[in-house]
Amino acid sequence: MLKKLSLCFSLFVGFTVTQAQIKSGPMLGYNTMKEVMVWVQTEEPKMVSMEFYPEDQELQKQQVLFQTKASEAKIAKLIAKDLEPGTTYRYQIYLDNQAASAGSFTTQKLWQHREEPPKWSMATGSCAYTNEPKYDRPGIPYGKGNEIFKEIVEKRPEMMLWLGDNIYLRDPDWSSKSGIEHRYTHFKSMPEIQELWKSMHHYAIWDDHDFGPNDADRSFVGKEMTLKAFQDFWGNYEYGINGKPGITSQFSYNDVDFFLLDNRYYRSPNDRKTGKREILGEEQIEWLIDALVNSKATFKMVAIGGQVLSDVALYENHATYAEERKKLLDLIEKEELKNVIFLSGDRHKTELTKMELSNGNLIYDYTCSPLSSKAYNSIDEGNSLRVEGTHLATQNFGILEFSGSFKERKLTIKTFNAKGELEWERTIDRQ
Repeated sequence: MLKKLSLCFSLFVGFTVTQAQIKSGPMLGYNTMKEVMVWVQTEEPKMVSMEFYPEDQELQKQQVLFQTKASEAKIAKLIAKDLEPGTTYRYQIYLDNQAASAGSFTTQKLWQHREEPPKWSMATGSCAYTNEPKYDRPGIPYGKGNEIFKEIVEKRPEMMLWLGDNIYLRDPDWSSKSGIEHRYTHFKSMPEIQELWKSMHHYAIWDDHDFGPNDADRSFVGKEMTLKAFQDFWGNYEYGINGKPGITSQFSYNDVDFFLLDNRYYRSPNDRKTGKREILGEEQIEWLIDALVNSKATFKMVAIGGQVLSDVALYENHATYAEERKKLLDLIEKEELKNVIFLSGDRHKTELTKMELSNGNLIYDYTCSPLSSKAYNSIDEGNSLRVEGTHLATQNFGILEFSGSFKERKLTIKTFNAKGELEWERTIDRQ
């Protein structure tokens, strides 16, 4: 009996030591019909392997290998290839041939030209501050706890789109590669967030606090370092357009197209008096309009760090760059684009903004913020386009549900507080 107890204790100790070698993750990255990324960060440089196979078909097991390196933040991006659409796969992560973590993922379904699109949901939000007292400013903590991430998991969305300020680079961080990697690692390794990483697929954009200092713009000398870290620590399919650096990209999830915009890399300084004032720049706007015109999706979701439709020219709202905002909205109108929904963050408050164009088409901006940072009540700031009853000044997240037939598709936006309680919901019909 004593020998059996000793053996069980040894196995238990061995398992916990192996588990500790994973610093953060596994995190499910991009998801297509034929490929899925699984992201892992290890405690020390390790040979990481992933075995994966269709559920209940272990004989079809495949394997992918990746050696993590200290120079690359000990990150492994494991790509499961040659998958079948609409299929659930089991996976097992090994570190130096020792089992470390297991999970599952389901590829996107091949519904096109065969059946109606599936009913599905996604989570979204921005402004996630995780406290680290020795580097935080003195006083009341800016982060308000990580309990909200458990509540997102409870809603069981298929994927999550992070809308910027996903981390908050602090004064010791943004001037060095190791400082930037420390901030990402601190955030992504928080125990309360680990279940979130493996429960749904994750995509992200950035805003100033991921890019550099507060209100940082194209002049920030460390933007190559922060761009590299963003690419390393997130699992988007691609970054940048037309061979130019940045985070701009596009992906499709079921019946919806997502357009991820970069509001920092090419942004002119807020206070510059001369030269063209731009956030996105002409090339990025032209790419976006081309892509929106080409899209046949039921809804076209445009993700950007700051508010676009609010007509209040405050802080870093797009209204403070009035000429570019007008150009963007005029192009959407002239091209007669329908079902365009902006997803934005930054403002530490949530609200839905609705604009009717002269041709009768409606566009929306769902600002969802903050996840775990301090919230601010700005209900009186004067956004004349705000949908009544949608302003919320507390920690919250959004769940977007897509349902109905292709021609009569509906988007239902639900906003939940940090306890997982529904604060408000609105439904948008496909035009």
